[in-house]
Order: sequence, then C-alpha cells, then structure tokens
Amino acid sequence: MIGGRGCGKTRTGAEWVEALARGDPAFTPEPVGRIALVGETFSDVRDVMIEGPSGLLALPERARRPAWVPTRRRLEWDNGAVALAFSAEEPDSLRGPQFGAAWCDEAAKWRHPEAAFDMLQFGLRLGRNPRNLVTTTPRPIPLIRRLLADPRTVVSRARTADNAEHLAPAFLEAVVGRYAGTRLGRQELDGELIADRPDALWTRDAIEAARLASPPDTLGRIVVAIDPPASSGARSDACGIVAVGSSGERAYVLADASLARASPQAWAGTALALYHRLQADALVVEVNQGGEMAAAVLHQCDPAVPVTPVRATRGKFLRAEPVSLLYAQGRVHHVGALPALEDELCDFGPDGLSNGASPDRLDALVWAVTHLLLAGGVEPRIRGL
Repeated sequence: MIGGRGCGKTRTGAEWVEALARGDPAFTPEPVGRIALVGETFSDVRDVMIEGPSGLLALPERARRPAWVPTRRRLEWDNGAVALAFSAEEPDSLRGPQFGAAWCDEAAKWRHPEAAFDMLQFGLRLGRNPRNLVTTTPRPIPLIRRLLADPRTVVSRARTADNAEHLAPAFLEAVVGRYAGTRLGRQELDGELIADRPDALWTRDAIEAARLASPPDTLGRIVVAIDPPASSGARSDACGIVAVGSSGERAYVLADASLARASPQAWAGTALALYHRLQADALVVEVNQGGEMAAAVLHQCDPAVPVTPVRATRGKFLRAEPVSLLYAQGRVHHVGALPALEDELCDFGPDGLSNGASPDRLDALVWAVTHLLLAGGVEPRIRGL
C-alpha cells in the first residue's frame, strides 16, 4: 500500500493483521497463527504499529484485544495467534522464525531494506497462502522499485487528501497548502514514486532549489510560448503552452497551460487567455510543423496580439541543453508547482521521453526561455505600468 502521510496506511495494516489473526473469512479461510511485524526500529513497531493511535491496540474492540507482552516482543490473541515484533535494523533476527503473514511498515526508509525484506521472505513459509503487506510512503529505492515492478504485487494507493476528514485542519492548511504539487508534496502527500532519470537533462533537486512562491515585482518581459501539434484529432500530440517572464539574467516559469489533443480553436483560446491574464508581451510560436497555420489561427482569434515565429534548426535535445544549463546555474525559477511540466523535464534524455511521447510542454518552455535569456534581453519594467 503506497500512500501519503496521514492517509490511513497504519490503520489499514493494523486492520489487515487483526483480520488474519482472527480468521476473518473475507481475508483468510482460517486464522493465521504466526505473523511478523517489521518496522524501521523496534521502537517504531511498538510506538506506531502496536501502541500508536492507529495501531493494533487502538482498533475498535470487536472481541477481546490481543495481549501485548513487551518483554517477549509479541502480541497474543485469545485464539492462539501471535504477532512477533522485529526491527529492520537487525535483518539477521529474521533468520529462523517462520510465518504465515508479515506486515512491513515504512519499508522505504529502512536502513537495510533489501537485506531485511529478503530475509523475511525466507520465513514466509507457513499455511496455504503466505503473504506480505508493505505500507509505506514511497521513495525511489531499489526495493520499492522491485516490488512495484513484480507482477505478483497488488498495489493500492491513497493520498493524504483522501483521509482529510480525520486530519487536523491546521495541518491541511499549513502542510498540504505549502507542499501540494512540489516534489516533496507529491511523494509525501500523494504517495507518488518520484525519481530522476539518470541521463535526464534536468534534475528535480535543481528545480526544487530554485522554486519560488511568487515572481519578483519587476519583470523585463513575459512571453507565452506555444508548441502547436502538427495535426488535430484523437491521435494528435498535445499542445505545449508555457508562460515565462524574465528579470535581468533570470527567468521565471509562471504557468503551464498545455492541453492534450485540443482543437486549434481550443489551444489558441487558452494561449490568448493566458497572454491577457499575465499582460504578456508576445506569443512565441514554433512554426516547423503546422506552425504557420498556428500563427494564422492566433491572428484570426486576436489580430492585435504580437506573434513571434521561431523555427527549429537543431534537434530537441540540442535545443534543450542550453536551457537545462541555465537551470543548473540557478537562473531559472519555477513559480509554484508545475508537476506535469517537471515530470517531462526530469524524464527527457538523449533519446527523448522514456515513454516515446512528444515533449510538448518541454518544447514550449525551451522556446520561451531561449527567447528571453539566450536571444537578447529587454530593460525591466513594473508590470501593470
């Protein structure tokens, strides 16, 4: 179970263990007599999985609660089922014991994840259907990648927002409001596995380090760049629409309004609305494939808007590389969270995106930043004056 903070992972694990130990027919044809409870440390097992507010001893009392015997590190049910507590810091402690089920909590932050998890698997050999529940907020470590890729793994997901009614409003306002959409928020709140591609031009660390909550009051220019699809219809590429402003030698990515498989009228309307909302100075449009038509559509919709055509003479990777270097120098800032755009940036390598799709958001960003920082600058002015 992959989930964000406070989404209910611990309660889910506790309910699952209780159901197996009691022999709930919805989970098992007969009680599972021996269950392993594995946490990052023994204190985590005790304080979170067993005695915590969502732990096994806090479940609604359907029958007599299991007895916690701390000296023996075990829970004992009245039907004879037992659950033994183990620390992932001591993988060798899992040598010898055998179980019919195991609950591993927050495996993504174990100190020795591979060793502890692998050693546990050798002990899952009792009963007809030994099984293992892993409840964790994800991190891109090899163990989590391996489990998610294993065809025998059944994956459930939950976000912090899914359990909002049971969380403090101050937490939702302060933490969720601040981190929603950022790399940390997508990992810790939405339970997404966020990883950099090793050969990508961009890294999430560089993007996060330069992220701002708001742009400066003084911007030299603002442009809305458009990477139009070569065709329209159900099988067309997306239309990249990205707004970027500049101040001195720095660029500020203000908005990503890209659309998937939109008609020319739809993406033109979206780009023009963004242009007017931000009081932009120009629309920058790639005219290699279908772009001449794109410029005509924009002029037809609003003849007063200045359109700057740009033509690609090099491949996408070569065009993108100088812009990625500006990011590495800390000269490009994302204003707020732009998750879809950032996913493209951090998955773009020498052979394009890993899924083979067209990097339309990235292309629009590259055209905008290139126009503002790599093709001459303009003196700053106060927006709205």
